Amino acid sequence: MTDKSTFLSHLGDTLRGIEADGLMKRERLITSAQGAHVKVAGRDMLNLCANNYLGLADHLALIAAAKGAMDGHGYGMASVRFICGTQDLHRELEARIARFLGKEDSILFAACFDANGGLFEPLLGPEDAVISDALNHASIIDGIRLCKAKRYRYANSDMADLEAQLKAARADGARFIMVATDGVFSMDGYLANLKDVTALATKYGALVMVDDCHATGFMGPQGRGTPAHAGVDVDILTGTLGKALGGALGGYIAGPQAVIDLLRQRARPYLFSNALPPAVVAAGIAALDLVEAADDLRTQLFDNARYWRAGLADAGFRLLPGEHPIIPVMLGDAKLAQAMAAELYNRGVYVSGFFFPVVPKGQARIRTQMNARLTRNDLDFALDAFRGAGKAVGAI
Repeated sequence: MTDKSTFLSHLGDTLRGIEADGLMKRERLITSAQGAHVKVAGRDMLNLCANNYLGLADHLALIAAAKGAMDGHGYGMASVRFICGTQDLHRELEARIARFLGKEDSILFAACFDANGGLFEPLLGPEDAVISDALNHASIIDGIRLCKAKRYRYANSDMADLEAQLKAARADGARFIMVATDGVFSMDGYLANLKDVTALATKYGALVMVDDCHATGFMGPQGRGTPAHAGVDVDILTGTLGKALGGALGGYIAGPQAVIDLLRQRARPYLFSNALPPAVVAAGIAALDLVEAADDLRTQLFDNARYWRAGLADAGFRLLPGEHPIIPVMLGDAKLAQAMAAELYNRGVYVSGFFFPVVPKGQARIRTQMNARLTRNDLDFALDAFRGAGKAVGAI
């Protein structure tokens, strides 16, 4: 029998190994609202690593909506949805999300991790198949693991491999086939090739599910996401309120009525988790109202992304190609990524190093993310900091 002290000693050894490998993740305490600038340890820091794409996390309209909801609907639900945890606000937001995305209905979850985790098991059985992109988010991977469908995987955005897996699933006699992909592969900022994915799915009679967390609100016309950006329709969309739509928490699944109705009956994260608090739901409704009319913010966001990408390339940093506001600076070594992040912190720029297990070993990076509220002066300040930090740590 293993005693507690031996177990805790084992955990300590594991943590020391993580530290020695340069893989220890640390959190800094922010003492201000999330924004283009944040306060950390009494310092004003330029923030280049939040998912706050449109700069709505501290928007006064969202704060007012949240406060108003608490006055009328209280602080929390203290229950799951089907017992006594559904308010009129929850159904209003679900209907609003569905209209925004052009779907019949939607269903709310505590987070998109829960949405993806609860999606596959109720819909697919052992006689079915799910085909997943190799770079899909951990939540999709975990959700697929929980279902009994036969699993196939295709190399990232490799359409020949996807077609081969579709053929294999059909040859194996799958009843229903679902292709699952991120709309944006968030570690790299790559967009899924949804035109070809949907064309192949149609050819082989498959459904398409897209996780659009890093696109909803700013990609495509009126920010309706990567399917709208690609000019295609997909069967099921999952997404979050926790990034461009205000940055709080909450996930959703949007799709056909029968899909949503069955998920209400059988999706375990929905059935066994508290309903979202009224303040978050009301602010989500307000965020969608803002987002539909936010062409100016989307224009500024992508102008910033182009300027930032060009400046980093001119400075000599290795970047991944792309058009998304996620712009990774590739450094390779985890310790170098941490040293670079620390040097940038000293120069007033808040970024985080990304390394294993978040990205594969040897592909450590600083993942920078643009925000519509960043000014040209902000970006020039950050470029100066990157050039200085890169030279100081030997990255350029």
